[in-house]
Amino acid sequence: MKSLEVVMTVVRTTVRAIAGTSLIFATAMMAQASSVQEAVDENFTSIEAAIKEAGLASIASIDHARLAAAEGVEMPPSRVQMFSDPEINTPILKENIRAGLDLPFRVLSYGQDGSAKVVFTDSDFLEFRHGLSDKSALDTFSQRLETVTGVTDGKALPTNGLSRDYGLIELVSELSVAEAAENLTKIVMAQDDTVWFGEIDFTAEAATQGTELPKAVLLLFGGPGPGGIAMADFPAIGLDAFCQKLLVYAGDDGGSVVIFNDIAAFAELYYGSSAKPHHALNERLTATFQKALQ
Repeated sequence: MKSLEVVMTVVRTTVRAIAGTSLIFATAMMAQASSVQEAVDENFTSIEAAIKEAGLASIASIDHARLAAAEGVEMPPSRVQMFSDPEINTPILKENIRAGLDLPFRVLSYGQDGSAKVVFTDSDFLEFRHGLSDKSALDTFSQRLETVTGVTDGKALPTNGLSRDYGLIELVSELSVAEAAENLTKIVMAQDDTVWFGEIDFTAEAATQGTELPKAVLLLFGGPGPGGIAMADFPAIGLDAFCQKLLVYAGDDGGSVVIFNDIAAFAELYYGSSAKPHHALNERLTATFQKALQ
């Protein structure tokens, strides 16, 4: 009988030890997550102040992780800022209107592998993806971006594997740019898991610079729940794939062309692999946009 009591005592002691170890581990993990979130928020605040100091226009500020958490989805800390300067955008768009998909400036503050990181889209990315050759415009883009990114230890995401029109999905419609943009906006906002972040009329911006561009508008929106799932193990794609960007511009035949980013392609570019949610979202978005453009 005493032997049984001894065994039970050992078992209870072991269980308590395991439980204590698990609690310590969980507490440590929570503390680390909180620390990374704080670092991400600090980077975000520094960038926000630099944007204001540089006199750049803030277009959108998106807290991916907190928006996802409100939908019951967990993901690493991730906050993206989009800011603009028509004087910078216009010469780039004049050379290739499709570069509007990667404008305006974007900087992502996020957490991965237990640390906070800052990444951004640089002029090399624009040059390679859109075949740009105006070095003066690209250099000006870089210099203006540096006034903001220089306040953190940020870096441009790698462009290895990037090529002309990489990860770009294109749809063509007989609708005018105005009609296509209106239909796309309506169908996007009819979905109950989508948040609207705004739009940029590149043509109107260029006009303020005395430059005429084809009709072109950039639509910005996102789905915090689906987006959070897609970014859970791939937070860096928050720079390009979330929020979703739809560039609608005038086609040569009087209709319109719509381009947007392939989520899986960007996961593969930055991480070397993609996941089912990326492909599922690509299919959903493509089907939704096609319906709006009919």
